[in-house]
Amino acid sequence: MAAPPSLHDGELAVLGRHPLASNLVLVAEVRVPGADPVTVAYKPVEGERPLWDFPDGTLAAREVAASRIDELGGFGLVPETVWRDGPLGPGAVQRWIGEITTPCPTPVSVDPPGRVPEGNIVVLEGEDAEGAPLLLSHPDDPRLRSMAVLDAVLNNSDRKGGHVLEHDGRLWGIDHGVGLHEEPKLRTVLWGWAGDPIAEEDLTRLARLAAELDRPEVAAELMVLLTPCEVEALGARVEALLTCGTHPEPSGDWPSIPWPPL
Repeated sequence: MAAPPSLHDGELAVLGRHPLASNLVLVAEVRVPGADPVTVAYKPVEGERPLWDFPDGTLAAREVAASRIDELGGFGLVPETVWRDGPLGPGAVQRWIGEITTPCPTPVSVDPPGRVPEGNIVVLEGEDAEGAPLLLSHPDDPRLRSMAVLDAVLNNSDRKGGHVLEHDGRLWGIDHGVGLHEEPKLRTVLWGWAGDPIAEEDLTRLARLAAELDRPEVAAELMVLLTPCEVEALGARVEALLTCGTHPEPSGDWPSIPWPPL
């Protein structure tokens, strides 16, 4: 069997549209003669809806930057994502996780009291449309804990439960377009370790990322995708996490949970 093609290469053939995405997300294949096609999510800049707090036409670049930052730190939690042209113009192209017809499960859970999975950490109490109580929780899983650290680095403003996927024994985070802003905007369902010490392995990843961000060529690479102020703020967040050594806590100045949470 031939090796899969690079996401940069070959034809980007659109198969259809993702029906639940708020911005335009196209299911596509990267096709190179002689190689098996690779299924991807194609997010063209042309399909982005304007947001009041993010510059127009920047979400796809933030997706690519998030994947690169994940790689630089060695977190291994964001699928490969590249910037390339396609049938609807330039945008982000991300390797698809799982099967198109079968959504991957998420470890984040919403349950009535008494039915929360054993070992889960409850992060939010709420109620359903009829007023019955519900609890939002997630497992005490070191992979999720690493994702919480990565989200603090990325200043992720939209870590819903549905953006955390389990597939083939691995954990993946997707949809990072609403992140990497220079102003604090962390909004996530992964608050289970708020205020706790950051695990040693994640401190090692943060130190590795800090060293990479100090390299002029890495800063220049990221400034193609982000503004200089956003790259500077990224470095400051990494240094702050290394200095304090603890998971961030909700500030109270910004909604701490995305809506809907799943």
